[in-house]
Amino acid sequence: MLRLRPYKKSDAKYLLNWFNDERLFSMWSANKFQYPLTETQLEIYKEKVDNDENAWITTAIDEKGTPVGHFLMRSADYVKGSIHMGFIVVDPEIRGKGYGKEMLELAIKYAFEILKLSRITLNVFDTNPSAYSCYKRVGFVDENYIEKNFPYKDELWGTYYMAIEK
Repeated sequence: MLRLRPYKKSDAKYLLNWFNDERLFSMWSANKFQYPLTETQLEIYKEKVDNDENAWITTAIDEKGTPVGHFLMRSADYVKGSIHMGFIVVDPEIRGKGYGKEMLELAIKYAFEILKLSRITLNVFDTNPSAYSCYKRVGFVDENYIEKNFPYKDELWGTYYMAIEK
């Protein structure tokens, strides 16, 4: 069973250990961070988000209180009833066991029931089929797909723009 809580500086040590592959890191960060991830980058990220009244970082914790997941909610628009999720990641040691799905279900419940929003959006690269599949399983649908719009080394990745509505 997972719980959600605000991201704390002490969570950085977990995130730093979740990325040991540059390609997977790029799928997560979309070049918003540089590989390898550092504590300094995470401090800057946290400070920037803390100064944005329409954004916050969330940590998913397991039954022992250990961080096992992370995501950003940003661009909260309370008039239009929408929010965007990003930087979604689960500890690689527990991937494929339903934790990502559970974390997303909690995030959706929070956005819809607590924040009283009606729409959540996110983006995912076509090179990340497991994440894409997870988003589909919790109810996100494709709204747009742009082929080969993100350069990574000698590759061009496409992007799915997805949403879920209450």
